Amino acid sequence: HYCRPNGGYTEAMKITKALTRLTGPETAPMFVLLHGWGSNEADLADMMRYVAPYNDFASLRAPLVLQEAGSGEFGFGQGAYSWFHDCVPSGEDLDRDAYAAAQAIDDWIARNVSEDRAVVPIGFSQGGLLAIQLLRVHPERYAASISLSGFLAPGIVAGSAPADSHVAELNIPVFYGYGKNDTVIPMPALFATAAWLDEHTFLTSKSYRGLDHAVSLNEFSDLRDWLAAHDIAPGIL
Repeated sequence: HYCRPNGGYTEAMKITKALTRLTGPETAPMFVLLHGWGSNEADLADMMRYVAPYNDFASLRAPLVLQEAGSGEFGFGQGAYSWFHDCVPSGEDLDRDAYAAAQAIDDWIARNVSEDRAVVPIGFSQGGLLAIQLLRVHPERYAASISLSGFLAPGIVAGSAPADSHVAELNIPVFYGYGKNDTVIPMPALFATAAWLDEHTFLTSKSYRGLDHAVSLNEFSDLRDWLAAHDIAPGIL
C-alpha cells in the first residue's frame, strides 16, 4: 500500500511505534535509535546498556512491515520491519526511500521531543544511512550523529538531500564505524560514505578488522570514548 511500481510513495510514511527509556536528566542529549532491515525497535535498545546506559532514548520501529510482531509458529516474534523497500536499494529508489524515511523520523521527533532537547540519532545499516540522511534533511536539529555500518543515498533526486549545500558549515560531530569484512555493503560504498562524511561533518571514522555487517565490543568501546569526548554521554568507569 505504500509502494508504487517506480519505488515511490503513494502516502507519507509515519512512525507509530517506539520503545523509550526516559529516566535520565532532560539536560542530557536524547538518542533516537534506528534499526536495520528485518529488525525491530528492541534491537538497538539492548545496545544502549553498553554504549550510553544513563541517557534517555527512543528506539523507533520502521514503518514498512516484513513480518508483523506476534506472528510466526508460536506467535512470540518481535516482528521484522524495514525503512526501505529493499534491503540495500540503490539509485533514485534509495533517494526516495531515504528522504521519506528521514522525514518520518524528523516528524516523529518534532511531535514527541521538546525543541530545546539535544537529539543524537544512532543507526545500524539502513538506520545508519538514516542517521546521516537526517543531517541532509534537517541538520540544525541534531547535535551529533552515529552511523554503524551505514551507507549513503546518492542524492541524485532533486530535493532529496536539501541541506547538502550547507551542512558542512555546522561542523556536526559524526561517528562512523564499519567492518572491514562487511559482506552486505560493498567496500567502495563504505569508503564513499566515509569520504562524504569527512567533507561534510566533523568526522571520526573507525573500521574493524574481521568484522562483518555487525557491531562489536571494540566498536562500542570506541563509541563510548567518542561520546565522552563530545560530552554527549557520561564516561563509564
